[in-house]
This record gives sequence, structure tokens and C-alpha cells, in this order.
Amino acid sequence: MIWKSDNLHSNIGFSVKHMMITNVHGSFGAFDAHIDAADDDFVHAKFHFNAAIDSINTGVQDRDAHLKSGDFFNAEQFPNLQFDSSSVEKIDDETFHIHGNLTIKGQTHPVSFTAEYGGIVVDPYGQTKTGFSINGKLKRSDFGLTWSAITEAGKIVVGDDIKLNAEIQFVKQN
Repeated sequence: MIWKSDNLHSNIGFSVKHMMITNVHGSFGAFDAHIDAADDDFVHAKFHFNAAIDSINTGVQDRDAHLKSGDFFNAEQFPNLQFDSSSVEKIDDETFHIHGNLTIKGQTHPVSFTAEYGGIVVDPYGQTKTGFSINGKLKRSDFGLTWSAITEAGKIVVGDDIKLNAEIQFVKQN
């Protein structure tokens, strides 16, 4: 069975250290996620995710343009980032580890995410839904996102560690 993301009730976000003193947050406005699952326990499921780089939003237009440029994502040449799971490990009734391959800027590397499972419900419109809160961390330099600058005081402007967080609600397809 297929579960498709309900993007009106989902969010794909990230944060990164700025000047090594605070976090800057952003999100992707255009994305698609789905799960291929043999049954409702999601143990043998395949998770797929795709986000449009051009939809990145940090709340600052100039910063967003810089992130879309060749200094970072190069959205013109690499318009999407993509994740495809290779295995799902059930830790307990509410926790999964989702392992797979993430492709950013043409470079693919294995990553693992922790997913908090929210259960299955039927909404007031008769749709069967499930939800996952997904978190993980990666190094942007592993994916060719190597732009860097140092302040006069010797502080790094943008950290290498990226924290990913997603709240995704999925709708079971008939």
C-alpha cells in the first residue's frame, strides 16, 4: 500500500549554526514524500522523499538566493534533493531508525534518521492517516556544500552540521 504526504499538514525543515552562536532555521515549501508499505507496522516499508531546492525558505530573501546559488545548492543544475530508504529498524512501538541514501547536489551518501511514530487515525473525512516526526544530522560538506567564510574575530559564519527535522502526515491511498 502507498501512503502519500499530506503537505498541508507537514513540514520539512533544517537548522544550521550561524556565527557558531545561534541557529538559523529554514524549510522546503515544495516537497513530496511517500511510503511503500506491505502492512501498517512499517517495518518493511520504503520511505521516499524529494524536495525542490528552489522552494527553500529561511525568511530572508537574500539568504535564500545565496543558498540556491552555486555557492551552496546550485538549484539550477541540481533542482532537487532526494532520500530513498534502504531499511527500517523498529526500536520500540514509537521509534524507528530509517536508513537510506540522501542525494544533494549530485552526491549520494548513506544517512540514518530517527522517526517518532504517531500512530494511525481516521480523520473526519474518512481518510486513514499516519504521522512521523523525523530527525537527523548530516555534514553539509559531505554533499559538496562547502562555501565558508570566517569573521574578523575568527568565527565560522556557517556551521558544517545540519540538523534535519520533518513533521510528515501521510494519507493511505486506496
